[in-house]
Amino acid sequence: MATFVEEDYAIDQPLVTSSGLRQGLTSYGDAHFSLFLRKVFIKALGYSEDALSRPIIGIINTYSSFNPCHANVPQLIEAAKRGVQLSGGLAIDFPTISIHESFSYPTSMFLRNLMSMDTEEMIKAQPVDACIMIGGCDKTVPAQIMGGLSANKPILPLVTGPMMPGSHKGKRIGACTDCRNNWASFRAGTLDVEDIASLNEELAPTAGTCGVMGTASTMACITAALGLMPLRGASAPAVSSTRLRIAEETGTNAVAAAGVKRTPQSILTKESFYNAITVLQAIGGSTNAVVHLMAIVNRHPDLCGSGDITLQTFDDIGRKVPLLIDLKPSGDNYMTDFHNAGGMLALLHTLRPLLHLSAMTISGATLGEVLDKTPFRTFPYSQEIIRPLTNPLYPASSLVVLRGNLAPGGAILKASASKDRRLLCHTGPAVVFKNSTDLALRIDDPNLNVTKDSVLVLQAIGPIGNPGMPEAGMIPLPRKLAAAGVTDMLRVSDGRMSGTAGGTIVLHVAPEAAIPTSVLGIVKDGDIITSDAGKRVLSVSLTREEIEKRLSERALDGEKTAWADCQNKRGYVGLYQRSVNQAEEGADFDFLTAAGPKMGLKEGSRACVFQEQQSAKNKNQPEMC
Repeated sequence: MATFVEEDYAIDQPLVTSSGLRQGLTSYGDAHFSLFLRKVFIKALGYSEDALSRPIIGIINTYSSFNPCHANVPQLIEAAKRGVQLSGGLAIDFPTISIHESFSYPTSMFLRNLMSMDTEEMIKAQPVDACIMIGGCDKTVPAQIMGGLSANKPILPLVTGPMMPGSHKGKRIGACTDCRNNWASFRAGTLDVEDIASLNEELAPTAGTCGVMGTASTMACITAALGLMPLRGASAPAVSSTRLRIAEETGTNAVAAAGVKRTPQSILTKESFYNAITVLQAIGGSTNAVVHLMAIVNRHPDLCGSGDITLQTFDDIGRKVPLLIDLKPSGDNYMTDFHNAGGMLALLHTLRPLLHLSAMTISGATLGEVLDKTPFRTFPYSQEIIRPLTNPLYPASSLVVLRGNLAPGGAILKASASKDRRLLCHTGPAVVFKNSTDLALRIDDPNLNVTKDSVLVLQAIGPIGNPGMPEAGMIPLPRKLAAAGVTDMLRVSDGRMSGTAGGTIVLHVAPEAAIPTSVLGIVKDGDIITSDAGKRVLSVSLTREEIEKRLSERALDGEKTAWADCQNKRGYVGLYQRSVNQAEEGADFDFLTAAGPKMGLKEGSRACVFQEQQSAKNKNQPEMC
């Protein structure tokens, strides 16, 4: 066993600091002393020179007692360490922040960028040759990929996996589509308090992420499609032995990736993202994935600002891709069914004619080579859950991009999750709520002037407006209409909705209502709104003159919005509101994109819009921001 490494103490020779414990040395001005001191302290943990001479694989530990999606993280760490050490590496785990959707105020999305910064800086700061990133709950996986891509050391996502379904009165149920559907029934008066209390015990019966095609499962499938993790890693249940074997395999892969410095910026290309978007459309995935993928794209130096992947790319690809996966909320089944039907392996074989097979994976093989080595024979059960291209659940464009005078920057509609397909082409009068507080106060008012043909509009829940773009876009149906049997209405907002939610819901309207030039921000009760999924249109029937008049009035009024006082806020919330870009760019911080903060000054951006607004205002008016 090695007990002394002479070159580490050869102070008359330059120290090679490109890998292992020698990389990223603390800035003391003397590299040899920096390494000497580092070894002093790491040896306090009992490591030998032999151990410290091996490739160091970091393992990000996002365990938290507030995060049931990550309850299996300790077991995953142990299994991943086993894979690393069986392959000759040294595994060292370290913590970053942990985010859970239901335990994050004001919203988990508000903390996604913070987690990405934590991930990036810890990967860069510590002497790791590769990093296994354990995440699961909605925003953790995109945050880790964003940070890992910016740090650009070999990264290997390891998701915690979906939970198992529960049972209520002999019927399978699962978080969280059934949470929302049953809560809607309770609001409508068709479920009593005993039933809703009983359901509360069974909707999440095990650890793991939501057991439907929500955001967590969507991001797991997309991560596999990007080539960053084993295909079966997208769907194996959190509580299964398979999930532990995937963790061990990830440890093995990490040592191999470290040996050849297989970095995410070298692996991920526009073709990788085209494959991810194809999978997103085929699985009827979460609308949140659009925001997350755009944030990831804009972290890549070769793709940021290139025009190769924009919001429009999602719509262009979607027109060619049918919905194949029969899972809630677009279908009827659960992630365990998808896994048992063959999971991502079966899906990618089915989608093979639509994929870019030359895209690289973390294993060093192309996607086509991975599929060639792992053939999959379909069987009747698999084709019930994963439909063939000739028998899709929905013909194409599960997710569509809408544009018009109400959303010049674009908006997203998950057409496949519409409960009343007639609403996919609908025109109706707006019922406007100024913010989430206004919504809570008035939505169930018996005197609210609303019918089933109205369009519910919620303002000021965008990235800046709330802040953090909460999942409030699934506006609850007014109780009096729900009690009358109405199950869906057209709803429009600048916020998001859970990937587990369904309905005819237009989201991510850009620019958001908080921005002074936003048309969404000037919509009033009674304005006629049209949403046409077929024509990709979202508009309000106002003349250009009327729009300009209202925008001018809004500016002169000095309306108090989140935009107005963002410069005066301290701490992370101030940083967030001053720096976040719009949904179509990924709602990332402008200074974290590969292009840096100057990207925030391009036409239509937050900073540019503000500058235009200031120059257009009367010089005697007080500044808004």
